[in-house]
Amino acid sequence: MNERILNTLEFDAVKQLVAQYLVTEPGKEELSQLTPTSQATTVAQWLAETEDGLKVQRLRGGIPIPKIENIRPQMKRIEIGADLNGVELAQVTRVLTTTNELTRFLDDLEDAEIEFQRLYEWRDKLVTLPELTRQLKTAIDEDGRVTDDASPELKAIRHSIRRSKQTVREQLDSIIRGGNAKYLSDTIVTMRNDRYVIPVKQEYRGVFGGVVHDQSASGQTLFIEPKQIVEANNRLRSQQIAERREIERILAELSAALVPYRRDILQNAFVIGRLDFINGKACFGQELKAIVPTISEENHVVFKQARHPLIDQEKVVANDIMIGKDYQAVVITGPNTGGKTITLKTLGLLQLMGQAGLPIPVEEESVMGIFEEVFADIGDEQSIEQSLSTFSSHMTNIVAILKKVDEHSLVLFDELGAGTDPQEGAALAIAILDELGAKSAYVMATTHYPELKVYGYNRTNTINASMEFDVDTLSPTYRLLIGVPGRSNAFEISKRLGLDTSVIDAAKAIMDGESQDLNEMIADLENRRKMTETEYLELRHHVEEAEKLHRDLQNAYTYFFEEREKEIAKAKRKANEMVEEAKADAETIISDLRKLQLAGGQTKVKEHKLIDAKSRLEDLHQEEHLQKNKVLKKAKEAKKLKAGDEVLVTSYGQRGTLVQKMGHDQWQVQLGILKMTLPEADLQSVAPAKEPVQRVVSTVRSNTASHVATQLDLRGKRYEEALNEVDQYLDAAILAGYPQVTIVHGKGTGALRQGITEYLKGHRSVKSYEFAPANQGGNGATIVKFK
Repeated sequence: MNERILNTLEFDAVKQLVAQYLVTEPGKEELSQLTPTSQATTVAQWLAETEDGLKVQRLRGGIPIPKIENIRPQMKRIEIGADLNGVELAQVTRVLTTTNELTRFLDDLEDAEIEFQRLYEWRDKLVTLPELTRQLKTAIDEDGRVTDDASPELKAIRHSIRRSKQTVREQLDSIIRGGNAKYLSDTIVTMRNDRYVIPVKQEYRGVFGGVVHDQSASGQTLFIEPKQIVEANNRLRSQQIAERREIERILAELSAALVPYRRDILQNAFVIGRLDFINGKACFGQELKAIVPTISEENHVVFKQARHPLIDQEKVVANDIMIGKDYQAVVITGPNTGGKTITLKTLGLLQLMGQAGLPIPVEEESVMGIFEEVFADIGDEQSIEQSLSTFSSHMTNIVAILKKVDEHSLVLFDELGAGTDPQEGAALAIAILDELGAKSAYVMATTHYPELKVYGYNRTNTINASMEFDVDTLSPTYRLLIGVPGRSNAFEISKRLGLDTSVIDAAKAIMDGESQDLNEMIADLENRRKMTETEYLELRHHVEEAEKLHRDLQNAYTYFFEEREKEIAKAKRKANEMVEEAKADAETIISDLRKLQLAGGQTKVKEHKLIDAKSRLEDLHQEEHLQKNKVLKKAKEAKKLKAGDEVLVTSYGQRGTLVQKMGHDQWQVQLGILKMTLPEADLQSVAPAKEPVQRVVSTVRSNTASHVATQLDLRGKRYEEALNEVDQYLDAAILAGYPQVTIVHGKGTGALRQGITEYLKGHRSVKSYEFAPANQGGNGATIVKFK
């Protein structure tokens, strides 16, 4: 897109609105480089990502992304062999931990069978480095400080430093207490040049001996290191130097460990930035009540109830804006201050936003096109430097547009032909519109010239439009009326303001008949439009009632069908039970008959008759069909038992082993030293028992991994119930090994929030807690980090 149109339609102002929802530097960099594109495939991918982001926003409240700094300079430095400091390593660590958290978050969404168009593709581009992440998290805390656990040597050195400091302070405290206080300016222990000293009055400088490190501005106080602690201070200083060297060694070692994974880390930072950008677009869309439009291959634009994104959404008037399908040119006429220019800018800006992959403030089922270029001539562009008049400036711009425009262009003209003689200006405007029509360009133009009202009726693929004006209130309504040209309201306004009727009649007589006829035609069209609108509203009411009735009937039919299937299934089960009983009796009879035959009795029964009788009994069995449902199929498979399986006897709550089947739906089960015959419905297949220790560990991990979410929602809960639930939830989250969780308590009166804060203060496993970022709930949610 040309830079001129982005400035004219204030595309950068929209980007600034999106920027407030971004939390990472890579995401902000992604936004800064965003410009509309005419590549259909790219636009479709961007919009698909935005739709995914809006879906996550609805289902999970957004993608959880912390603040991430730009780490490219750090990666460049380690590439050339430099070492990173603690803060820089902490920034890299945050990228790696965020990578792990986002991977888990998106995996959970996939496990929940939530479908996305592009989100899982970005997830697959993340590279988790668990060993490197663990090493960095162990050695560097979030503030960039090297921890005691970074190495055994550092831990020992710091332990020695703490003991030495305590020794020095104890010695100094003994010196400043008692009779020595009179020699001191103040009975405190302070530091100068990284050594512990005491403030001694100038006249008593020889009392303590030792080394003078500093003096006060007045010279009355000297900061002296007494000779008794010089050796202890020297020892402490040596330990501090050893600490600094060990820290430098650790930082160098960690920096070297990053080098092989430099590209993976940069890739992760880029993907995190992309996900942050997707989440930011979704937050922007949710705030603006925007949607992702459908793309029209034919460049048909249908923006339903379109709103300008830079106007207060409580005050802006929504309009249906359409171009491309039934007409390629729209001519908006009418007086100033009616909203023509804003309508023009709304069309252009929303089209640019759509081609940049941003959600647009329109209603559902809106459609956008993809234009290779969007041109505009809007506003007074008079140039003093170039000595051009307003008309000359506009014509210079229009000439440049006509040279570049084609059938894939959208052109916006504000006050076309203005700034010169009305007759010549109208003729020029008509000629320019004809030229654009010959090139099949899409055009929306505003004008004052009445000649263009007739043009809108006579030209194919062209339609008139106007901004509605309420004569009763003498003010514009800012509603766009497609198909109705604007008309002058001067006579009606003058009459309402009290101008004498004779003066108004004289003015009408002066007007030529053609202009009067045109105004009367426009007035008649407006009356007809209002009648049609009333009829449409009545018809829409009836359609909505019919749709509601249809939905109710459909729901009733679905309920009836489901209940019928349940009853049929119940009847079949009952019939099968009866058939099974009959088959058992029949088997007994057939067995007796066969025994008689084999024994050479008097009754002769042919074998094929016996087989035929048994076949007829088998045909009485009714099949019970399970619904096409994965859960039901799995349950049916799980119920297939065989000898040797371990089962749970639900009526006794005991585990046992299947020995043999004792008939239809009956099994012999070994329960300890007992053998019992039990119905199959009382048996539930279970996995074989493991060793006790392994079983405990496995169960804990399974339960925590499967059932503990990273977020607890307490909204609507009573105070005592909520605190009890928090207590149980934190124990489960700690057991699951989560580094942090989110507690959503809402804002409300603040009582629940205060209660949770007090509870977290005293919890021994809580490292820190803070309110969530503004884009994740603000003070309506608290993020808790564990030790």
